[in-house]
Parts: sequence; C-alpha cells; structure tokens
Amino acid sequence: MSTSASTPTVADVVAELERRYPPAWAEEWDRVGLVLGEPTAAVRRVLCVVDVVPETVAEALAAGVDMIVAHHPLLLRGVSSVAPTTFKGRIVHQLIRAGVALHVAHTNADVAFPGVSDALAARFGLTGLRPLHPPAPSSPARGDGRGIGRIGELPRPMTLAELTRHAAAVLPVTAWGVRAAGDPGRMVRTLAVSGGSGDGFLAAASAAGVDAYLTADLRHHPAGEHLAADGPALIDAAHWATERPWLDDLAAFLREALGVETLVSNLDTDPWTVHAAAPVVDDKEPDREG
Repeated sequence: MSTSASTPTVADVVAELERRYPPAWAEEWDRVGLVLGEPTAAVRRVLCVVDVVPETVAEALAAGVDMIVAHHPLLLRGVSSVAPTTFKGRIVHQLIRAGVALHVAHTNADVAFPGVSDALAARFGLTGLRPLHPPAPSSPARGDGRGIGRIGELPRPMTLAELTRHAAAVLPVTAWGVRAAGDPGRMVRTLAVSGGSGDGFLAAASAAGVDAYLTADLRHHPAGEHLAADGPALIDAAHWATERPWLDDLAAFLREALGVETLVSNLDTDPWTVHAAAPVVDDKEPDREG
C-alpha cells in the first residue's frame, strides 16, 4: 500500500475494487471506476451506497467517511457543466470540498461472481446457482460462473403467493413493496433473480425453464406478453431493494481486503414513497350507467 499497512489510499481501494470487479466486465455504455478523489489520499472509512443522491451524500458527510463506493453511476451520461447550481454538480462540489472520493461498480459488479445477484439469491437461500444470462463468448467476463442474474433452487417449494410474501419479508422494506404476476397457487421450486431492471431477461428466464423470476422495473406490456406465452411467474420488487443486499457483501470485502471501516447505507432511495393496496371485494364493481 502507498502509505502503510493500516492506512490504505484511494488508489489502494480502487485497485482492490477493480480486482474484484474489473472495469472491462462493464457494459460498453456504462461508466464505472473512480469518479472523484486524490489517488494518494488516505482512506480509513468507506460508505457503501446504491445511489449517490443528496441524502446519501449527507449521510457520508455526517459519518466523516473518506470514500463512497456506489452501485449506480453519478455521471452515466455526458454533462456540459458541473456547476453547483445543477443537481449533479452540487454533489460533485460537496464531495470535493469534503475530500470524499467516489468510486462506482455497476454492471461490472452485476456480472461478477460473487456479485449483485448472488447477494440477492442469498436472501432466498438459493442453491446450485448458475447465471441467468451468461456473458457473450467474446466478453472478458466470460466463464467462472459470471453473468447477469442467478438461477437456483429454493430450500423448499412455495406457492407463488407464499413466495411473494416471503420476498416482502426478506428484502429491504420499501413503499413499493413486492407484487407478483401469475397463478397465486403455482408451485415454485426454481427461482431466477436479477438485481435491478430485469425485463430485458424475460426470454432468458423462459428459456431456463424456471418456475418464477424475481427482478425490478417490470413493464406492463412485456410482462403481459411473457405470461401469455406461458413464461415463468413474475415477482416485481423495488429496484433499490433488489440491489441493497449487495452492499453488505461489498462492505465485508473491503473490510477483509484493506482493514478499512465500512458503513452501509440503509437509506431507501427508491423514488416511490406511497403505496395503497386496492380493497378486496367479493364481487366486481357493478356497471354504472352513463
């Protein structure tokens, strides 16, 4: 290490993160790696977050951390200004003034083994894990169990209704909650999971022959067409809730690899804040005359 065995630098943290989550594994459109921070600056305390937003930045500053490791990129798309009058510019200025470094591990952490979906699979006790969507043969991430999502066996079979309630109990709590599509009585033995937005992998879940697929951000038409084609039952959770479990693994890795103090943000950054379930009625609402 650049300073001493007990005080790693930003460069040391980045080196360990890139060893576990190589930037070459990220999707071409993604923006991962060191965003802010002097490579020679000492790092004693790290905050792990899903989103870099004003609330998690305030949490980092209040905790006196030297570095934030985030899942979602702050600067995914090009910007022409980081003036403090802009949303992202204000965050950049706050972090620089406070001397807080920022590193992002996004799709390179999604595809890693262990990665984001392994932590999600662990919440359900899945065994016999394999990738839902392996990397392309030409991808640097190919092999060794890597890929988007995981498929595994539940510890015991559950109906879809029971599994949906179980998901709500084992995943971080959000106002969005958990919803499912399919026959509530369908028995589920094999479950596919994918942290974050996952309706791009509906075909992969069907091809794998799983009983159910849990992910986030499922859309109306793709979900309906998937079910109409006799695809697996669907379980839709909040985006943040499906990726938050990975932060615990990330924090444990940094503690073990570098001896830094690690904190995990439990701030719910899911944008949906109110949920109201429709009342259950025995009969359909009668038709109204115009």
